[in-house]
Amino acid sequence: MQQLSSTEEQLMEHLWKLEKAFMKDLLNAYPNPKPATTTIATLLKRMADKNFVAYTLYGNSREYYPLVKKTDYFSKHVNSIIKNFFNNSASQFASFFTTATNLSEKELEDLKKIIDVELQKKKK
Repeated sequence: MQQLSSTEEQLMEHLWKLEKAFMKDLLNAYPNPKPATTTIATLLKRMADKNFVAYTLYGNSREYYPLVKKTDYFSKHVNSIIKNFFNNSASQFASFFTTATNLSEKELEDLKKIIDVELQKKKK
């Protein structure tokens, strides 16, 4: 799976949220100052070329929809980061994540609960 540029990722976030959208819907999802219609059209074309989005044609209007689930995209992204920056070691990544992101005690406790639940699933 290819990666999206940061501007493509931002547009994809809006599309994931909306699930399907016409150009005007995507433009409305942006805060002011809104990007130009031509900019959005260019991004959508690039994202379609990368097989991230497709559209249904209604007369002259295109209704865009994502071809890739958000969870699939980001899990691939995270796995790539673990592989490329942490010697393919999830524990090195977890160590970095928990120390470098300045998590609160509550966030660390929540993370511990998530890990405990996953451990229980693996033991069954």
